[in-house]
Amino acid sequence: MINKVGQIMLYVKDQEKSMNFWTEVVGFTIISEEDNGQGMKWIEIAPTKEAETSIVLHNKELIAKMQPELNLGTPSLMMYTDKLDELHKDLSNKNITVGEIVDMPSGRVFNFADSEDNYFAVMQKNQ
Repeated sequence: MINKVGQIMLYVKDQEKSMNFWTEVVGFTIISEEDNGQGMKWIEIAPTKEAETSIVLHNKELIAKMQPELNLGTPSLMMYTDKLDELHKDLSNKNITVGEIVDMPSGRVFNFADSEDNYFAVMQKNQ
């Protein structure tokens, strides 16, 4: 039986630029960087080193050549925070695309775009 989500694969055009976005703009931590020596490189990032779920940045072009049957689209991710207003202000001040805060039945949420115009959401859940 599955008991947790371990990793989410995010296929990107530019791994270094994407890594910089997630670490320098959003504040994620690099968990590991791997390179098989044959052109295959992946970078694992997460909100903290202790996070149970991480994002692995893969080279979209390389993966498309290796496994053309894979869906390389961006997953729709919802992340959580306890400091939604502070995070919204911080990301807005970093000149990235940030949506308005919206009230939803389960909490307040906004979306933001990464350096490749992929959109992700952040929610502060109702108590």
